[in-house]
Amino acid sequence: MIEKQTIQEFLDVLSSKQPVPGGGGASALAGALGTALGLMVGNLTVGKKKYADVEEEVILMIEKLTSMQAEMVHLSDEDARVFAPLAAAYGLPSGTEEEKLYKQAAMEENLLEASLVPLRVMELSVEILGILRELEQKGSVMAISDVGVAVQFIRTALTGAVMNIYINTKSMKDREKAREVDNQAIGFLSEGVVLADNIYTNVLQRLNH
Repeated sequence: MIEKQTIQEFLDVLSSKQPVPGGGGASALAGALGTALGLMVGNLTVGKKKYADVEEEVILMIEKLTSMQAEMVHLSDEDARVFAPLAAAYGLPSGTEEEKLYKQAAMEENLLEASLVPLRVMELSVEILGILRELEQKGSVMAISDVGVAVQFIRTALTGAVMNIYINTKSMKDREKAREVDNQAIGFLSEGVVLADNIYTNVLQRLNH
């Protein structure tokens, strides 16, 4: 599990020939890193007289981000877990008609499962960006650059996760279900990218003045 690994241990296995972790797990980890930076901004804000008026709001943001960070770490592990049965399904025999039908059913089920984890990464990323937008406006100005960096990590989680959805849904035989998942992903992507870029632009403008 990722929380029991050092950074170097994770990088070693990520860069190896092993199929997991891969892009999906790395995307979720990027989300966890971005969330951690958001937490840092919140913690640097709480307790400062200058931000007393928003302290209760920021404390609530910290509580939400703490839970979201834990979920991102869990999703990184979950991405690896759901890939194992999909990999096994790819290796099933298909010599007879019965074997073909069994393999197709196994593939369909596991392709969907493998798509739902990155879909949740995308959904969670949009939620985190909503909080980062608030932190950009209400958090410590001394940490405004960290909000910008956090946003880019979350944007990476978002745009990375969508590719891990598409690579699975394109192989699904149930095209209606595939389109349903893809449409949800497109919605999260559109909303999240606009939100991330707006926050990032605001941060840059504030840093340049």
